[in-house]
Amino acid sequence: MKKFFSDFYAAINKEPWSYIVTFGLMIIGSVLVYATPRSLTAFLILLLSPASMYFLKMNNKVKLFAGLVLAIIVLPVLGIRNIFYLEVLFQICVFAALALGLNIVIGMAGLLDLGYVAFYAVGAYTWAFFGSKQISLLHSVPGAAPANAPFFLENPNWFWLFIFLGIGLAAFAGILLGLPVLRLRGDYLAIVTLGFGEVIRVLALNLDKPINITNGPQGITPIQRPTLPPALLDAVGKLLEPIVGHPVTEAQFYNVLFYFLALAVIIIAVIVARRLDDSRIGRAWTAIREDETAAIAMGIPLVKMKLAAFASGAAFAGAMGVIYAANRTFVSPETFSFLQSIGVLSMVILGGLGSIPGVIIGAAVVVFLNIQVLQTFSLYLSSLRQSDAVIPIINFAWKNLSTQLDPAKYQKLIFGIILVVMMIFRPSGLIPAERRKRELAVEDEEVNSE
Repeated sequence: MKKFFSDFYAAINKEPWSYIVTFGLMIIGSVLVYATPRSLTAFLILLLSPASMYFLKMNNKVKLFAGLVLAIIVLPVLGIRNIFYLEVLFQICVFAALALGLNIVIGMAGLLDLGYVAFYAVGAYTWAFFGSKQISLLHSVPGAAPANAPFFLENPNWFWLFIFLGIGLAAFAGILLGLPVLRLRGDYLAIVTLGFGEVIRVLALNLDKPINITNGPQGITPIQRPTLPPALLDAVGKLLEPIVGHPVTEAQFYNVLFYFLALAVIIIAVIVARRLDDSRIGRAWTAIREDETAAIAMGIPLVKMKLAAFASGAAFAGAMGVIYAANRTFVSPETFSFLQSIGVLSMVILGGLGSIPGVIIGAAVVVFLNIQVLQTFSLYLSSLRQSDAVIPIINFAWKNLSTQLDPAKYQKLIFGIILVVMMIFRPSGLIPAERRKRELAVEDEEVNSE
């Protein structure tokens, strides 16, 4: 500990402004979020703190310490204070994990997958089926034998085992997807993966007969959550009550629990992705992405490497699907639509193909725009419509503004414009991978030479 503080002091003396900016943003953002619930500006200032940790030159140990304090202490406490912020953070973690998994398939291996959300659905429905009364509802279909209540209902802590089971089943589904598409490339591969995603969604929509497995379009609810020790809840609740200003409920504890679980999946996904990228498997994926024929000539086992890419990417989606089902206590086919796959793909492209920090930033930007910015503007316009306010210059009453101009209705349009602008001015993404930057530099040189 003494060595850490001495290193910390030496680092501050070396780069003082980096630490002043980072910790200043963290403190100011935390105070503003605590004092002004659901403030867009306050939450944005707080989110700039981890961004400054990444971009500014700082000691790695200090970065790790500041990140842990922010993620493990500051954000959960602020989330209990106002549950809306914790919901935004959970959504960011969920889609960041999905984007990291898809980045393995597309960014590293170069396999365009438009049905990635299918693996997310496999994990979600795995726990939804066994962690609810759905098994005992099989007899609701005429001609089916009544079933006893599943033993999982007696102990919802089977959830922890089903996280790993969801990983395994999603990886297996990834292998099943990979087998018939080994010889396909480009547009053909995209069409087949798109079809696979739609097959999973349609199965979830229609497997309510002749045996009621998914309960059809009505979805499955209620889904069990793992139990929390009452003694721990009481002790932590008494500790946090004076800080957050109100008694801490069990629902808020569950929200913090699932936030930590989603954060743990992201950390594991980052570690695995980095290790894979620097390994023989990662180099093999890069070779396959650049030129499959040359990769085969170099002795790379094409079949194994493609299946490994699909299985690795699907595994993270399966784990997050199980966590999502337990968090929401409800799943339905509408959650796993084709637009969800496109949304995750846009996060990967926006952040930067093959870039691990880039796809996390891309997921955070998209979720922040979707949940925080657009909804805030929608609520603001709604309040103006209910008032007698008038635009001074043109003398237009806000109450006459059409509801069709609600920003929340134009999410896909806004995301599309952002992607078009990104492809024109920054095709490598917000934080491009080093390999991708070199590739684009070579392409630019070839264009200029012509």
